[in-house]
Amino acid sequence: MNDETARLWELVEAAWAPLGPEVAQARQELARRTPEPGDELYGAPPFSLVDDALKGFLDNLADLSRDLSSEELTALDRAVERLLFDIDRADVHAVTDGSDDGFLYARGFVVALGREYYTAVVRDPRMAILDAYCESMCYLFFHVHHERFGDFPDTGSGITRESFSNPEGWAA
Repeated sequence: MNDETARLWELVEAAWAPLGPEVAQARQELARRTPEPGDELYGAPPFSLVDDALKGFLDNLADLSRDLSSEELTALDRAVERLLFDIDRADVHAVTDGSDDGFLYARGFVVALGREYYTAVVRDPRMAILDAYCESMCYLFFHVHHERFGDFPDTGSGITRESFSNPEGWAA
């Protein structure tokens, strides 16, 4: 894990922390569960508790990011872009479904829940949740950069966060 990604995960955890132990426990339950065929997690605990807390998490994450430099925000945006790209895979899409945008926002949810959940989905795509979306996570640092500096960051990564763009994830 590079420094950019480590910093991102630190900020994600710091943004979730004020939302309390029940939300933390729900996030752990989602990351540690044994997925069953036909899981109906959408709208049911622990998903509903986490889903209800997402706005507070995003507000906290944006607040934690507002004083960062252009370079720091660009590095965080690059880390999000890389994480989204790496789970742009057919096996993850098979669980989350969704159009181009819908699949991107589903991957945003995976990143927003933090390192433990993200790692669980990388290991076993069945850990992803149908109809779980977090569009704002996909572009949060991008937009904070624009608000602070008047332009959008160029990650210089040569990849994209957009759906169906990772050739290795869609190899037949």
